[in-house]
Amino acid sequence: MRQLFLSADARQRDSWREAFPDLMVGYLDAMPANAAITWVLLPAGRDVADLVAKMLPSLAGRPLVILADEPDEELALAALNAGAAGFCNGHAAPVVLQQVATVVGSGGIWIGQGLMKRLLAATARLLGERDTARAAWRSKLTSREQEVALALARGSSNKEIARQFGISERTVKFHVSALFDKLAVRDRLQLSLVVNGVDLGT
Repeated sequence: MRQLFLSADARQRDSWREAFPDLMVGYLDAMPANAAITWVLLPAGRDVADLVAKMLPSLAGRPLVILADEPDEELALAALNAGAAGFCNGHAAPVVLQQVATVVGSGGIWIGQGLMKRLLAATARLLGERDTARAAWRSKLTSREQEVALALARGSSNKEIARQFGISERTVKFHVSALFDKLAVRDRLQLSLVVNGVDLGT
């Protein structure tokens, strides 16, 4: 299915079209079409939680991603708490939009790096200091995969991990994919929780 982008003026942006050449566009108040993911550009001054609450019933369980031209962490938290599957800058590069679609389309949640770091720090405080040296997850991974997993759990980006370990971003992506498979997680947030000792029951 195609991607649907809704906004107050029903205009598409070049970055959206570049990311998804066959996208559909429409007015915000129109009934959402049958799309793989519905993306909504948040109008200035609109309450994001109210918008998400009004949109979700018509999506029949399909994911909703909120785009904001002036994103901030409080808006992102409000959108996610209301049930959105993702929150992203409305001017994000095409490659980022494609990454969002991949994560959200596979059942994951997309949040920005800043909010991810904030959530991970809060999680670490709640969990307290843990001895992860003998954590069960380590036994499933190679030593390099363990290093990458710990870096991801700290909120590092692929580029930062590549620089830290002197490897290419492509190699980092390979390690991330292997980590998701071996630890049976869908996204970086779940991986970070596992590394921090949370049993996801998978």
